Amino acid sequence: MIRNFLRPPHGAAEWAADAVRVLALLSVVAAFLWWEPTDAGVLALVLPGVVLPRFVGVHPLFDIVYGLVLLVAAWSNVFDLYTRIWWWDIAVHLVATGVVAVMAYLFFARLRMLVEPSSRSFTLGTALVLCTSLGLAASAVWEMVEWLGKTYISSSIFVAYDDTIGDMAVGGLGALVAGGLLWWLPRMVETKHS
Repeated sequence: MIRNFLRPPHGAAEWAADAVRVLALLSVVAAFLWWEPTDAGVLALVLPGVVLPRFVGVHPLFDIVYGLVLLVAAWSNVFDLYTRIWWWDIAVHLVATGVVAVMAYLFFARLRMLVEPSSRSFTLGTALVLCTSLGLAASAVWEMVEWLGKTYISSSIFVAYDDTIGDMAVGGLGALVAGGLLWWLPRMVETKHS
């Protein structure tokens, strides 16, 4: 995975994926300068996420989509879109959890803990069960981070029982759909890796 990270980008799509990573870093700086420190903190949480695809060695188009989804999720918090647009929270949890579940699956596959999607032994059942499980786990961790933020950092962070359960349910659905897409279109997320 280190070789993947250190490998220079080849082609426009890989350069664009690296540009998304630079945009994520600049987003943290911009939020720190022009918004609240908590906004900069939320955007900083995205940084490890947008660097992960470089280690995992995913297809550059998936890398771009994944990074942009994470940035949209974080900036939506800065611009208060989750409370301004009634369906935005649902849409972001659906899509973000889906891409995170696929990235988590690929990460564990690269560590040889799970079957590679290109393997003959990778089945639809494997994709659905494991991506959904990974998505639900990621949703639970995110909801805990929100609770910790509200409890210890800022009471302005919205946390409510119904919202938490709803976010996790929608995230699980997004991860289930993403698992199906991973099985159906494995070449859309995989690329060369070490």
